[in-house]
Amino acid sequence: MFTSRREFLKITALGSTAMLLPSTGAWAGAYKDEFITLSEELLQQWGECLLSLQVNKPQVKGLHGGILCPACATIHGRCGDAIFPLLYLAGKKKEQQYVDAAIRLYNWMEHMVSTPDGAWVNEVSVSDWKGITVFSAASLAESLIHFEHLLDKSTQQQWRNRLQKAGDYLYKNFTVNTGNINYPIAGSYTLCLIGTYLRQPHFITKGKNLAKECLAYFTANGLIHGEGKPVPEKSAKGCYSVDLGYNVEESLPSLVQYAKLMNDTALLEQLTRSLKAHLEFMLPDGAWDNSWGTRNFKWTYWGSRTSDGCQPAYALMAGSDPAFYKATLQNTRLLAQCTHNKLLHGGPHYVQHGVLPCVSHSLAHSKALTTVLLQSPGIKGTIAPLPRERIYGVKSFPEISTWLISTGKWRGTITGYDQEYSMKGGHATGGALTMLWHEDTGPLLVASMNRYQMVEPFNMQRNDDPLPGSFTPGFRIVAGEQLYQHTNDLRAAIEYAEKDGKMIFNTHSLLVNENQLPAASPECAISYTFEKDVFHIHATAENEKALYYLPVISTHDEAVSLSAENKLEICKAGNIVEITTSAPIKITRALTERAFNFVPGFEAIPLQFETNNIDIKISVRSRT
Repeated sequence: MFTSRREFLKITALGSTAMLLPSTGAWAGAYKDEFITLSEELLQQWGECLLSLQVNKPQVKGLHGGILCPACATIHGRCGDAIFPLLYLAGKKKEQQYVDAAIRLYNWMEHMVSTPDGAWVNEVSVSDWKGITVFSAASLAESLIHFEHLLDKSTQQQWRNRLQKAGDYLYKNFTVNTGNINYPIAGSYTLCLIGTYLRQPHFITKGKNLAKECLAYFTANGLIHGEGKPVPEKSAKGCYSVDLGYNVEESLPSLVQYAKLMNDTALLEQLTRSLKAHLEFMLPDGAWDNSWGTRNFKWTYWGSRTSDGCQPAYALMAGSDPAFYKATLQNTRLLAQCTHNKLLHGGPHYVQHGVLPCVSHSLAHSKALTTVLLQSPGIKGTIAPLPRERIYGVKSFPEISTWLISTGKWRGTITGYDQEYSMKGGHATGGALTMLWHEDTGPLLVASMNRYQMVEPFNMQRNDDPLPGSFTPGFRIVAGEQLYQHTNDLRAAIEYAEKDGKMIFNTHSLLVNENQLPAASPECAISYTFEKDVFHIHATAENEKALYYLPVISTHDEAVSLSAENKLEICKAGNIVEITTSAPIKITRALTERAFNFVPGFEAIPLQFETNNIDIKISVRSRT
């Protein structure tokens, strides 16, 4: 037995809360605004490109039906998630080619990544991780619930049988300790969704129990933790394992959809608070400031490389807070800005640097946009400012040892976060300045990983830059084969004070390697001062061999002039960024060349100072 689409709407909260899912005939009259229109345009562009990248050669076993990635030269194991958006486009455009593509994709999944126990694996031959089943099953369930009328009876039954197997696998194997916290959270929604559709009450019971257990993974401020699940749970500084990208693009959307499906009003209230807490980290341009997160090795500025998108969380909850709608709109605008040649790119400067996009970004975010487009009539379009659009001074988040600054036109982030993921040399810490953003120019200083490393090789791209390096400002020493950076220091101390209208952060750290072993004379003292028109860095290191690095975000087509040995100007869209220093500026590349870092997808002009005592002032003025 299964539940028809009409019955599904009647027995779930979705059918009684104005979150009505329009039938195929209602699409033409669906609620329209800039967000919805932009989402439709993006989904159509991405869908057309996914269709063109699908291998349609029945004679080529192992490839037929899969979607080739132009950047990775492979077929990613999760490409089957595109079945859901492809069927949406089939109904929207009334074109059979999208139905055929979805069926080919399903068959590819079954031949290449399906396992006898009902799971799907992450990749064809290099990964046996089965947790990914939770996302593939949700996509297949949504496809059947909304679009089974586009499939012939035999295909409908085949897909339902496979969904039952996937549900059985999740029921038997998923616990709150399955993978990082995004997996059991997604499991709560997927099991309840499948259970409702296939009329399997034990799935629903298991999903509800998972959701209850996951509620323990919220900090006092409302941030979700568990992205790394360290033992012990808290670090030496009392920090939890938090990753902004996975929280806003995967965990919160799953919980919101679960709560709406189960009509859990108490959870929806808790999620409203959590959504507000996470929204503190959205920059005014719609970017997610994950410069500090445990899994920021997948940070893309707009989100995270392989997660689905923040839209289902913030759009579907827009009625709770008008800032949620603004967040949805701004982030979708940023997705549009990063879409070129009908594919979403993994950062703002991919095209400028000649970097091809991984197809995973478009695959995942197609699902998110499909979800909100199906529920567009109930989305409330009232707009209110984002938290970081307001001038509030300083906000502290002790659970991640991170401070956010909002004063004048400056936005900043400073962190001493000491939770590590599975590798050393990951996100910046040590009292690092991980974000400096200006209202007139956007990002100016942005942290990357301390050392770029492909933690998830099939979910990341190889860095072919001949001179790769961290984009995080700070002191470094190379001694033999060891690199010592104060941005590695997990024990750094950070103090904050206000004086004469200035916001001053004083940090004390050590030059250490990835294993926390110090260099000779490792002490560093760095202060960051935010004034109305000027941002000021004063940095000193005890070690005389220490060099200070300052990679400034700038595309290679932005004019740069070194008017004096200690004064640099960069032209940015009608503005001039002026950098003055107390020591000669050394540019490690030609003025027209730029370094590139995949975290989070920017070009930068790398500045270096051969001194252990440096003053730097940064200001922005109009060119007119």
